[in-house]
Amino acid sequence: MALRHEKSELLKEKIAILPSTPGVYMYYDKDGTVIYVGKAKNLKRRVSSYFNRTHDVLRTNLLVRNIADMKYIVVPTEQDALNLENSMIKEYKPRYNVLLKDDKSYPWIVVTNEMYPRVFLTRHHIKDGSKYYGPYTNTAVARTVLDLIAKLFPIRNCRIPITPEYLSRQKGRLCLQYHIKRCKGCCTGAIDTTTYNGYIDRIRQILRGETQELLNYLRAEMEKLAAELRFEEAQELKQSYALLENYRSKSVIVSQTIGDVDVFGFDDDGGKDVYVNYMHVRRGAVVRSVTLRYKRSLEESRAQILGYAMEEIRQSLAVVYDEIIVAEAPEVEMTDVSFTIPRRGDKAKLLEVSERNARQNRVDDLKFMERHNPAERTERLLERMKSDFRLNELPRHIECFDNSNIQGTNPVASCVVFRDGKPSKRDYRHFNIKTVEGPDDFASMKEVLTRRYTRLMQEGEELPQLIVVDGGKGQLSSAVEALDDMGLRGTIAVVGIAKRLEEIYFPGDSVPLYIDKNSETLRVVQHLRDEAHRFGITHHRNRRSKSALVGELDGIKGIGPKTSEALLVHFKSTRRLREANESDIAAVVGQAKARIVYSALHSVEQENK
Repeated sequence: MALRHEKSELLKEKIAILPSTPGVYMYYDKDGTVIYVGKAKNLKRRVSSYFNRTHDVLRTNLLVRNIADMKYIVVPTEQDALNLENSMIKEYKPRYNVLLKDDKSYPWIVVTNEMYPRVFLTRHHIKDGSKYYGPYTNTAVARTVLDLIAKLFPIRNCRIPITPEYLSRQKGRLCLQYHIKRCKGCCTGAIDTTTYNGYIDRIRQILRGETQELLNYLRAEMEKLAAELRFEEAQELKQSYALLENYRSKSVIVSQTIGDVDVFGFDDDGGKDVYVNYMHVRRGAVVRSVTLRYKRSLEESRAQILGYAMEEIRQSLAVVYDEIIVAEAPEVEMTDVSFTIPRRGDKAKLLEVSERNARQNRVDDLKFMERHNPAERTERLLERMKSDFRLNELPRHIECFDNSNIQGTNPVASCVVFRDGKPSKRDYRHFNIKTVEGPDDFASMKEVLTRRYTRLMQEGEELPQLIVVDGGKGQLSSAVEALDDMGLRGTIAVVGIAKRLEEIYFPGDSVPLYIDKNSETLRVVQHLRDEAHRFGITHHRNRRSKSALVGELDGIKGIGPKTSEALLVHFKSTRRLREANESDIAAVVGQAKARIVYSALHSVEQENK
């Protein structure tokens, strides 16, 4: 059995709480030097694989022995991880990475800054006003896009430097591309620049990721070829279609339009803890990421905390700011520094990546806290929920109700119970609606709450601190009526969840509360509602199956309610009973009744055929 590599307690903790998302990881030695940079589709799985076995390659074993610390950056996609890994290897030149000796990077598609622009693949960047799209980690995808663009738009591919002076000399000669209708004769001025630039504008749209036009064209061509029985050509187009569906026009992480900037992303769920992520971008690529954690003491604003973070990064990392990308302007004065608050484009996407990393650090800290001090984490969560729901006490016991019926049949309701923010499944309860005729969710909600809490009070059981009903103002009003009738109004808090989970309704308040999407409270509410819905739907399906089975057996002469009940308990559904042979049924109800049931069910099948 292979021996596992020893790792420090710090590394064990970091690996245990790693997210299962795309990203880039950096390994550091005891001196704090980056010794390896790697990419991962799943960070947790990839990083863990280094330490849970010995490796066949000696160099990898040496790397693992020298790892003293590890950091990571999360990104939206695997392609972004590949781009970020490429740029960070060039920045840090880690000793255990295979370095790019020719210093080549991934190719880009360029739209040149000319009178009649050209569109082609390149690894070289010239600052002449041309627009670059990419980078492309999959060159086959880039070439497919270029080939399809060439088929759709008659743009030139020659290198002739066409200018007004060149056209005035009338030395251009129409080439083969013109005669096969791949070009409109730019070199002779046969097409005006307005029409030509119209093609270029549409190409720019495609290169920005707006590929629907190309996809529609390919689908139409595939269908046409298939109709003509030209299946091999249709298959080639199908492969191009698949490549294009996976096509990404540009990387969030690497952009030739950004240059050298600093980015500060914020994660604030309204509580005491605030996370600020700092990213340094050099030559359009992220090369450093640091996340700071602050604890509010005097209700400091986001702008104030952002100012603190900028000053701390400036002093600790000796950073000289030029342009800073932020979501809002900080409360700090900085000379010769411009603040950019992007709403769209590359800079907005870069800010989103920084905010994603700030948010991930919050999640990591919560996981760490839960592993080492679960009681403290629970108290923090309950305090936050108490504040969000305007409660007088901590909601240690929460109950959530949901109605379930399909076209008014077999109406049921579910009650799920959470204790200290976690499901207590042994306390879950189902209710079959008894007094309500038809699909009336409001009356059903009132009946269920009345039955539930009347019984709890009669049995002397504890009541919850919070009731959550799945529905808007109507269901909430029914719940309030039930509590009023039982004299529990004011004893138990109750809220309603509208269709969108961010909307929480309070009794007597027509304007809903919108909970922050990053709040732990919202995650608990989502879990409550999902559990109530799942539990209710499962019970409802079981009732429908039982009703169908009982209905099927009711018409069989010689089979009474007790026999039907025994078959129902054993086989669960009509389908399973039909699939059983006579001996299986006899094992439950005896040979004589089994013969009657089996014959009746299968004679019906023969009649239906």
